[in-house]
Amino acid sequence: MKRLIFLAIVMITVASCSSVKISSDFDRTAGFSTYKTYSYTEDALAIAINDLNRNRLFNAIDTELAAKGFTKSASNPDVLIDIKLKGEQKQTATATSSGGYGGYGYGYGYRYGWGGGFSTTTINYDTYVDGTLFIDMIDTKKNQLVWQGRGTKTIEPDASEKKREQNINYAVKQIFMKYPPKL
Repeated sequence: MKRLIFLAIVMITVASCSSVKISSDFDRTAGFSTYKTYSYTEDALAIAINDLNRNRLFNAIDTELAAKGFTKSASNPDVLIDIKLKGEQKQTATATSSGGYGGYGYGYGYRYGWGGGFSTTTINYDTYVDGTLFIDMIDTKKNQLVWQGRGTKTIEPDASEKKREQNINYAVKQIFMKYPPKL
């Protein structure tokens, strides 16, 4: 289980940009136009990923929030940003048949012609992990979740450091394209 969680954590750092699946949800009663300052929750600051990837993730979020007109505030922010990561192990199976050779003969199953023949079916299993990054926005006055963005991608464990940073930036940018929500 710890391995799955670790792989999910790495998801955002090793994903290929082109296939990040993005979605969001929000509270229709929230005053999104009034939110101007933010800070991170203690849980977000303690997220269980290595320091390099944590810094990449926070830098990407800071950049996107600044582009949306937010300012980081250590005291009395309008919203808190929380981050969660989830990994789900999946498996696909692909069957391949070959052969189908037969012969002429008599006997059980044959009726004056070609027989059923022989074939071989091979089943290949592919196990992979889909990782999801959740970015939550919590209204500090109401103390409730008002917006959540999600990005999901299959983990690619051999990405370079440069690719990890590109992927994090891309995924966070795509998630924040859903903010502010269209009412």
